[in-house]
Amino acid sequence: MRNLIYIFLASIAFQSCKENEQKLTIATAANMQFAMDSLTHYFSKQTGIPCQAVIGSSGKLTAQITAGAPYDIFVAANMKYPNSLYKQGLTFNKPKVYAKGTLILWTLKDSLIPSIKYLENREINHIALANPDTAPYGTAAMEVLKHYQLDLKLKNKLVFGESIAQTNQFIHSEAAEIGFTSLSTIKGSELTDKGNWLAIDTSIYKPIEQGVVMLKNQHKDAQQFYDFLFTTEARNILNHFGYE
Repeated sequence: MRNLIYIFLASIAFQSCKENEQKLTIATAANMQFAMDSLTHYFSKQTGIPCQAVIGSSGKLTAQITAGAPYDIFVAANMKYPNSLYKQGLTFNKPKVYAKGTLILWTLKDSLIPSIKYLENREINHIALANPDTAPYGTAAMEVLKHYQLDLKLKNKLVFGESIAQTNQFIHSEAAEIGFTSLSTIKGSELTDKGNWLAIDTSIYKPIEQGVVMLKNQHKDAQQFYDFLFTTEARNILNHFGYE
């Protein structure tokens, strides 16, 4: 059943991409949404090459690519999924790290303190995080909770988003009083200086090394965008959005 769903999603993606086949189509992890907007804007302005980003969790985008979605480049939130595609022979090149992400604890409620210890407080009924099965930032969040031995204690409070984008919606709408997300989220222009946040100690979760690959049968300009990701200009944009 799950495979049929992914094939259906891939067919929708195919139709969407077919309608915009002149554009470079970039499968983009949800945490990279704001940064990708800036990256593609700068790239297109400099080269005249139009781009479109398809946003989703790294796991779901990987499933769509495996099912045949005709994306040109995959900009993921970790190395696991690009490596999986590489091993299946679906990529043009071996995955390469383009950035490192940072996990934060974020709340828009002024009365709340973004603190790991405070998560047990009765004032917090819902803690948002991305699905750890498909979203690397969700995996990192669970590693943090397990480190503090809170994964079972807080089990009934956890609310899972399909991706960082949906997780951010839970936090932004205050459906969840607090949640784990990416630093890049609050570096987006719409969310800068909103709420309170705490950067999680990077020593207690595995480094979020984000990988990129060019996919087989890619757009003729895919190499140009891939190379652009490793330029000084792209790195400055990524740094602005909280990536190392």
